[in-house]
Amino acid sequence: MIPSTAKTLRLILGDQLNHQHSWFQQVDDSICYIMMEIRSESDYASHHIQKVLGFFASMRNFAEELRALGHHLEYIRIQDPGNTQRFDENCNQLIIAHGFTRFEYMQADEFRVNAHLEDFVGKLTIEHTRFESEHFYSSPEEFQAIFKGKKTYLMETFYRHMRKKHRLMVDAEGQPWLGQWNFDKDNREKLPKNHRPPAPYVFTNDLRDIESEIKEAGIKTIGFVEAGQFMWPISRAQSLSLLDYFLEHCLCFFGRFQDAMAPGEWSLYHARISFSMNLKLISPREVVDQAIETYENSKGKVTYSQLEGFVRQILGWREYMRAIYFLEMPRFAQLNYFNHKNPLPEWFWTGKTILNCLKHTIQQSLQVGYAHHIQRLMVTGNFALLAGVDPDEVDAWYLGIYIDAIEWVEMTNTRGMSQFADGGIVGTKPYVSSAAYMKKMGSYCSSCFYDANQKIGPKACPFNSLYWHFFDKHEGLLGNNPRIGMVYPMWKKMNPEVKAGILQQARFYLEQIHEL
Repeated sequence: MIPSTAKTLRLILGDQLNHQHSWFQQVDDSICYIMMEIRSESDYASHHIQKVLGFFASMRNFAEELRALGHHLEYIRIQDPGNTQRFDENCNQLIIAHGFTRFEYMQADEFRVNAHLEDFVGKLTIEHTRFESEHFYSSPEEFQAIFKGKKTYLMETFYRHMRKKHRLMVDAEGQPWLGQWNFDKDNREKLPKNHRPPAPYVFTNDLRDIESEIKEAGIKTIGFVEAGQFMWPISRAQSLSLLDYFLEHCLCFFGRFQDAMAPGEWSLYHARISFSMNLKLISPREVVDQAIETYENSKGKVTYSQLEGFVRQILGWREYMRAIYFLEMPRFAQLNYFNHKNPLPEWFWTGKTILNCLKHTIQQSLQVGYAHHIQRLMVTGNFALLAGVDPDEVDAWYLGIYIDAIEWVEMTNTRGMSQFADGGIVGTKPYVSSAAYMKKMGSYCSSCFYDANQKIGPKACPFNSLYWHFFDKHEGLLGNNPRIGMVYPMWKKMNPEVKAGILQQARFYLEQIHEL
């Protein structure tokens, strides 16, 4: 119920569930909040059912928690009569119906939504103000200052700036603990054969009612969910519980095994808090602060390389991805450096392939809405790039299938880091590999139909021939890249008949790509 004293309408988006925001520190009867489930957000991509469930459930919990604190809030559900399914129209209806004289909103993280809201407030005849989300370490203005006059956006430059500015893991002179900024070289170990990570910490949220509403509304989704077994956190309390579990049981091996892959271990030592963070249920500051505190109190159980590897993902990479998004959108969404136009293989939507690494990664993604960063980069992303898939299709797949995928962080990782469609804005080289990397970092190859050691023949792993085909095709664009290393010298020294056989094998796989 909107009280007659309410004169200001404040919009809260589905990824702005920040209990710590200054908006909520004081109950004010002159303010009414509005939250809404709308088709313009559920339908702009084919989202995983667990992603839609997670958003709706988290939003509803947040709304009830605000009401319990005494805040006035209107919540529009997906099937409510009068729901126009748009932010601007729903807000405008309330403004007119209740005579609000002021509209306030937080800056949206997605370019698409922010443009929509700016267009809306530009047409308002009442006062309006935009606020910061108060979530991130950095701001768009800071991005411009950090990279002013520089030809490239180096993540390491950004990361060191953030460490120094926020006095994190540095001494009194601003120098890094242990005299080294980055311990990435210590973060690349394969999981030992008999090593067993702790069981994934999951929840049993019963969201069958919301699932029914989603289906009745006709929202198109992908993936699966076990009835009554939604395992992701949908509240701040659950998010903090998941963080606590990670810090106690997983941080000790996070860095060491963060690049490892194992068919029977989908969670490994990863925190899996990105969904909670991206909805702002927990903040990067509290995550980093608690990780450092855990390290300092661990009595040696957590080594420094584990901590640094984790903090780099939060303070460095996550904030850096947002910086690139703000600096380069909207043009970033159109970049296609290699002019790739091939369709995404049909089995990316089903997992029905005999390529073992892809089968496990895709089926896992469909089942739990999650894959860790190396599975995304070096399995599905690697294959899509080698296969010349249109980055628009790769973007749509990643945005839809992962529960933590919001465009500001998904697109820069996918179109930039994974597909090199930006020509080197995010990464200095394409992240592609033959089957050798898969064999080195995981155990998928041992039970695969294809042979990781073969380049040619009916059982030759497709990654091998597609790898060389990729570099051969794009030598004009990559031949002078200093980060490529020995790839082109090795290719040029290869026996011409062998090279021809490899390229023929690759062309065969590309022609039969939907059958692999």
